Amino acid sequence: MDEHSQANRARGNRVVMTAADNLRLERVLTTSGNTLVATAGGEPGNPPVVLLHGGGQTRHSWHHTVRALVSRGYHAVAYDARGHGDSDWDAHADYTLARMAADLQAVVERLPTPPALIGASMGGLTVLHAVARQNAAWAHAMVLVDIAPRVNPAGSKRIIEFMTGRPGGFANVEEAADAVAAYNPHRARPHDVSGLMKNLRLREDGRLHWHWDPRIFNSFDVEQATAEMNELLEPCRNIKIPSLLVRGEHSDIVTDEGIDELKVRLPQLEVASVGGAGHMIAGDRNSAFECAILPFLEEHFPA
Repeated sequence: MDEHSQANRARGNRVVMTAADNLRLERVLTTSGNTLVATAGGEPGNPPVVLLHGGGQTRHSWHHTVRALVSRGYHAVAYDARGHGDSDWDAHADYTLARMAADLQAVVERLPTPPALIGASMGGLTVLHAVARQNAAWAHAMVLVDIAPRVNPAGSKRIIEFMTGRPGGFANVEEAADAVAAYNPHRARPHDVSGLMKNLRLREDGRLHWHWDPRIFNSFDVEQATAEMNELLEPCRNIKIPSLLVRGEHSDIVTDEGIDELKVRLPQLEVASVGGAGHMIAGDRNSAFECAILPFLEEHFPA
């Protein structure tokens, strides 16, 4: 049985303890019957923060941030989006923002109180869709990480080219690390690349492949996706909760024009820039990223 079949057998809201920092492995059953896998830390009664990773990433991209939040008294939950990491691949390849927003609601509804939401790139769009279109009253604050409804099309195209650029996989983890370094020159290539295995799986062809459903990106249309993102602008007027946008200094996704356009609909939006970071802010400059989000959370959603 392959890893996807094993994941698809998981059902219900089961919790498994892990040793590191008292983190817990949780499984969340969605309304579509898929199971999401999450890492949670901190006391469940503490103010909750839900973290949503970007496209092609996993919950492990929030590794340091989860621990920082827990150390400050929050209950942090980072989960793998459908089709990513250890969460189920959708049988019908339904990876729309509406479906991912419904998944987010399934995660939030398990919490005793409304959380703060932190979403990077695809995760940020999921947050925007959930809060703006559903007028969700179940969020206290939101943080968008290097994303806005209107982005630089060239940057989006570069991301998709990276996601779909190695359909044959990699011979070893070193090859995968080289591909990441070429895509993200702002981040120093680590000497120890073994951590990248959390984003890779060995398949029957004997090669390592990124651990996401390739159907997410194989049929991706940049122009159509851009149009759908732009449609989020007007519903953003419905968002009344405290909001923060964290952008990378060298981001090729978020533009000044995109921020200004969002501010018109979202006047309470605060903006923080992380120097030396590209689109993958938490990975590029994690300490600086935490310095940007923690004061915002402590002001608007204190632990």
